Amino acid sequence: MINTQIHLFLIFIINGLIIGLLFDFFRILRKAIKTSDFITYIEDALFWILTGFLILYSIFTYNNGEIRLFMFFAIIIGILLYITMISKLIIKTNLIIIDFFKKIFSIILSIIKIPFNFLNKLIRKIFFKPISFIIINIKNYFTKIAKNFASILRKSKISNKFVKNTKN
Repeated sequence: MINTQIHLFLIFIINGLIIGLLFDFFRILRKAIKTSDFITYIEDALFWILTGFLILYSIFTYNNGEIRLFMFFAIIIGILLYITMISKLIIKTNLIIIDFFKKIFSIILSIIKIPFNFLNKLIRKIFFKPISFIIINIKNYFTKIAKNFASILRKSKISNKFVKNTKN
């Protein structure tokens, strides 16, 4: 009987350690990736759902669904052990690893961008520069025509007035 109780106590201490690890997983995620409040609420709900499933699974698997007060004390002890002994190390290590992979990913991404940037510049030179050149020249041509037409109109108004004045 005592052996069984000690065994259950140790199992629920392990559950507390797992819950602490799960909590740190979400903390690491939040530190590594900036998330909105809505995503944080979803993460919190997911944490509590996973924690609830873990506790219920352990209660039904190891104690036939019987809830004992010492199980919750064991969970709290497991969480406290995890937070005081392992948490800082896990968080620091994982953040270093995540930062390392972020840097590698950004380097790889910048290398992958090089041919696309070259292709973008080439396409602009081949297609957009001639098109913009044509458009600018067409605009300049129509501007000259409009100026010439306006000049002709002004001259014709002046000549019409001159003709009218000479008839009188």
